[in-house]
Amino acid sequence: MLDDGIKAQLKAYLEKLHWPIDLVASLDGSPKSSETRALLDDIASLSERVSVRHDGDSSLKPSFTVGKHGEPARVAFAGLPMGHEFTSLILALLQVGGHPPKVEQAVIDQIKGLEVDLAFETFISLSCHNCPDVVQALNLMSVLNPRISHTMIDGALFQERVDALQIMAVPTVFVNGTPFGQGRMTLEEIVAKVDTGAAEKEAAKLSAKEPYDVLVVGGGPAGAAAAIYAARKGIRTGVVAERFGGQVMDTLGIENFISVKYTEGPKLVAALEEHVKEYGVDIMNLQRAAKLLPGDSLHAVQLENGATLKAKTVIVSTGARWREMNVPGEKEFRGKGVAYCPHCDGPLFKGKRVAVVGGGNSGVEAAIDLAGIVAHVTLLEFAEDLRADAVLQKKLYSLANVTVIKSAQTTEVTGKDKVNGLMYKDRVSGETHWVELEGIFVQIGLLPNTDFLKGTLELSRFGEVIVDAKGQTSVPGVYAAGDCTTVPYKQIVIAMGEGSKAALSAFDHLIRTSAPA
Repeated sequence: MLDDGIKAQLKAYLEKLHWPIDLVASLDGSPKSSETRALLDDIASLSERVSVRHDGDSSLKPSFTVGKHGEPARVAFAGLPMGHEFTSLILALLQVGGHPPKVEQAVIDQIKGLEVDLAFETFISLSCHNCPDVVQALNLMSVLNPRISHTMIDGALFQERVDALQIMAVPTVFVNGTPFGQGRMTLEEIVAKVDTGAAEKEAAKLSAKEPYDVLVVGGGPAGAAAAIYAARKGIRTGVVAERFGGQVMDTLGIENFISVKYTEGPKLVAALEEHVKEYGVDIMNLQRAAKLLPGDSLHAVQLENGATLKAKTVIVSTGARWREMNVPGEKEFRGKGVAYCPHCDGPLFKGKRVAVVGGGNSGVEAAIDLAGIVAHVTLLEFAEDLRADAVLQKKLYSLANVTVIKSAQTTEVTGKDKVNGLMYKDRVSGETHWVELEGIFVQIGLLPNTDFLKGTLELSRFGEVIVDAKGQTSVPGVYAAGDCTTVPYKQIVIAMGEGSKAALSAFDHLIRTSAPA
């Protein structure tokens, strides 16, 4: 099952096990069960501390549990955890075997202190780059707290169960049989959601912090670069972010980051966070800004949890989010056929008919990727011509199971319990048409995350923060950088440059305003 190179690496990892672990498989006569048996036998052959049995009684076949010898297993995998989930399997083996996790002690203590029975199930696809974070977080919680258990379920393999639960997006998490969450979630987010009362404690803790010289609002590429450049000047720097990494966390392949031929969003974000932490920056993650309150000597940023942070200068780098179609049915069927991540949710639509709305690079790339999975793709573009690069258009038009409709204005998403079609108006003839579909992937650009700044900073008609050549906003001492600003071309490398520039401008402001007359 595993090649010699992977076996050698895995053998080295398994030497870190502190105590014996048992792998117990529930199998049938399917090819996937045969592959699962081969995988588990390979793992067991690499360490004397790993034993495997094939007498499991789970109704999910193939599946297997990972447990400490002599104790009930609380971590399970339904399906073959390869692809992006192979790392989840390795971490589960190590953590169940006693290897300490790389998590802050405060979070570990919080998990161990949860006094509630939680049985989690996470439906994933093996091509989803957001799913492993959720799987690994819930596995770790199960390892640390005996009242918690978790099962990863490959949605593509257990399609009947996916259809019965009407799951049309991954990752989708259930707890104790009821819906818990959908989409990317960090360990801290999950713990905060189940630990009632934690938000009030966190708000009080944040409000008690001393004022910063520079407070960066947003933790994407622009925010990370700003924090590094500010901290290197030796000044007190903080980063408050709803999700460190921002939208880059949802980006799969990155091929235009200068000097790096190829990387992936989560890998780049991990490197950014590690770099920021090297400079002692105070990172306050999972915190959403609610309001900016400019002041004469100190600015204040109010957070949605009620906390208030103060700083001499502020750098806004809150990025952007997927633009929605804003048509009837879109919100009602989000997660029930309406999706925004083709890499994550595409495998759930295997053999089905889907649409991609948007003819830019993102839309055409999504259509090309989906064409290899689904029965048919209909791409709808509002303009008279596609806006994607020529090389992408050439590839798109070469695919037999893709239909391109131009001058098409999407007017409604239709369905009952889930999506069954899409209405669009031909902008040339004015005629309305209905396309029968089971999934719709929206790829029509971005909207800046600046709602909390309305009435405080000068914004463009598109909602972007208006900045000058130095990143200065309409309020002295408040700077902005990245995709939330009027700077053209929303690219990672540009956002990093703008964040660095904003930090240097903020430092210059501090020098000038603190200098004696």
